[in-house]
Amino acid sequence: MGVLAEILAHKRRELATLGRPPEHGLEPRPVALGRGAGEPLRLIAEIKRRSPSAGPLSTALSVAERARAYERAGASVISVLTDSRFFDGAFEHLAEARRATALPVLCKEFVLDEVQLDWARAHGADAVLLIVRCLEGARLASLVAAAGERGLTPLVEVATEDEALRALDAGAKLVGVNARDLDSLAMDLARAERVLGSLPSGVTRVHLSGVASADDVKRLAARAVDAALIGEALMRLDDPEAALRLFRQSAGPG
Repeated sequence: MGVLAEILAHKRRELATLGRPPEHGLEPRPVALGRGAGEPLRLIAEIKRRSPSAGPLSTALSVAERARAYERAGASVISVLTDSRFFDGAFEHLAEARRATALPVLCKEFVLDEVQLDWARAHGADAVLLIVRCLEGARLASLVAAAGERGLTPLVEVATEDEALRALDAGAKLVGVNARDLDSLAMDLARAERVLGSLPSGVTRVHLSGVASADDVKRLAARAVDAALIGEALMRLDDPEAALRLFRQSAGPG
């Protein structure tokens, strides 16, 4: 069983006991990741305490402290892993990050059902990740629509040109291309750049995974990419602020 299949099998079992969330909290904030001419690459800074590829990551800072460090260093969006089994996350981490900063917060979850959107919305999410590879048939389009109905901005994750076409057919306007294969965990930066280049104008393009250095940020800033997510490169650091400032300096203007 591949890594993604294992995660989804556990997620289906978890859904059976998830129940209804508390009442909705704060109204979602707008998520602006588009990049105009002469503007810098937008940076999404991630909070995750563990991952299948990296193992345990830094917990020296609380979620709120790390979120504030990201905001001070120039992040545009904060991404928060909410899966508990594989990433040591929680929906409450969303609420902590949202209370701590003025930045929009992305719920990074393996969404299979609308109830997960409700949990994200109730805990202060402004955006939510929808992964094409996790969703069969019409489920992707229905969840894109359901996110919008809840005021959440859907970031639709793809890995291949075929998945990108599915995302566009489902109405995605914010598309992230993952350089990491979710089944094998192998990185393929060339594939990611090829898929990003295939996306039409009018779509906001986000590079996901594999950004490890200021040179990586500078390379993406020189291309037709609007934003990049930085995860493990920051989460390995007990104090990520200086590193993120350097990434931000390398982000443009392009």
